[in-house]
Amino acid sequence: MRGAIAINTINNMTFWLKKSLSEMTDTEWEALCDGCGKCCLNKLEDDETGDIFYTSAACRMLDITSCRCSNYLERTRLVSGCIDVRQLNASEFSWLPSTCAYRVLAEGGELAAWHPLISGNVFSVVEAGVSVRSYAVSETQVDDLEDHIIEWLT
Repeated sequence: MRGAIAINTINNMTFWLKKSLSEMTDTEWEALCDGCGKCCLNKLEDDETGDIFYTSAACRMLDITSCRCSNYLERTRLVSGCIDVRQLNASEFSWLPSTCAYRVLAEGGELAAWHPLISGNVFSVVEAGVSVRSYAVSETQVDDLEDHIIEWLT
């Protein structure tokens, strides 16, 4: 549970207000992950427009109950196409959900009140209804990703 550990390690600090994403330590970077699981949902890209469509089909490695990767350290080796967001430039974050702390900060925004670093509660993401916990299904149970396209209101 990388998010819970990171929050306990740097509790009550506001490092994200003082540092750019590229200046953050590994612990700070990991603490920014709110544990929503949205980045682990399969996505489809429209070949003509480049638009990204999220699906409710989660990577087989995602523990949907905890919204955490079941093998986080080995994920990019075990899952073809798994992206280590830290290896990207902030300009490449547009595919991340609009609620993602990495994207929010890269675009000059502020963390939401439900973000665990603000609320002090690792469960605030679930309580706010932001996590995928209530609707995601494992990709192993999906035949056609197009049947699982979702649209967020935010």
